[in-house]
Amino acid sequence: MKLITFSGPPSSGKTSVISRMIRAYLDRGTKVGVVKFDCLQSNDDKIYARLKVPVLLGISGQQCPDHYYISNIEDVFNWGTELNFDILLSESAGLCNRCAPHIRDIPAVCVIDQMSGVHTPMKIGPMLRFADIVVITKSDIVSQAEREVFEMNVQCVNPHAEIFHVNGLTGQGLTELIEILDGYSIDSKVTENKLRYPMPMALCSYCLGETNIGAQYQLGNLRKVEIRERDMEIDKND
Repeated sequence: MKLITFSGPPSSGKTSVISRMIRAYLDRGTKVGVVKFDCLQSNDDKIYARLKVPVLLGISGQQCPDHYYISNIEDVFNWGTELNFDILLSESAGLCNRCAPHIRDIPAVCVIDQMSGVHTPMKIGPMLRFADIVVITKSDIVSQAEREVFEMNVQCVNPHAEIFHVNGLTGQGLTELIEILDGYSIDSKVTENKLRYPMPMALCSYCLGETNIGAQYQLGNLRKVEIRERDMEIDKND
């Protein structure tokens, strides 16, 4: 079974792209399953279910969604193996833009929205920097110049990734994406494998349910803003 992981900021078009891919895989007789990881709620599992493919939905609730994802991906992978899928698609939203859901030797796709702003690629961390493939959506509704500048900024962050412009509504650009994914190994391994980059550091008093504000309530892994003496001075020329 081949596992393909998809990540990207919320509303970047991941579900639309994956839905189009599922249709293409089904048309050629490929047995596909899909798992959706999200934070509070999602209706995407219903979209996938309408395509007549097995689907799992994981909601992290109060837990960090990416720690939840990596704690469950092994069980999800075993589920796909037991059902004899040819391909298992995993979708997770990079809610903090520095998540690291990519696994070594498993094809990793990052989906970003052209309309999110020309500087957005610079604001996305390991989720974009360590992806094998970057899919840019909604690029058909901007000028060629905007499209090229956005793509250049993606290349500055991840110069090694293959970049594809895909229309999630029409499926334009999808054929080339699938051809590249076909070149990856069909023998994915999760158990005893490793993440490409560590997850964000966690475990402070607020992670454990603290709601009071104040230094006396703050414990664990903390980082403070550096306020220097010159930051306290008021410019007399103002």
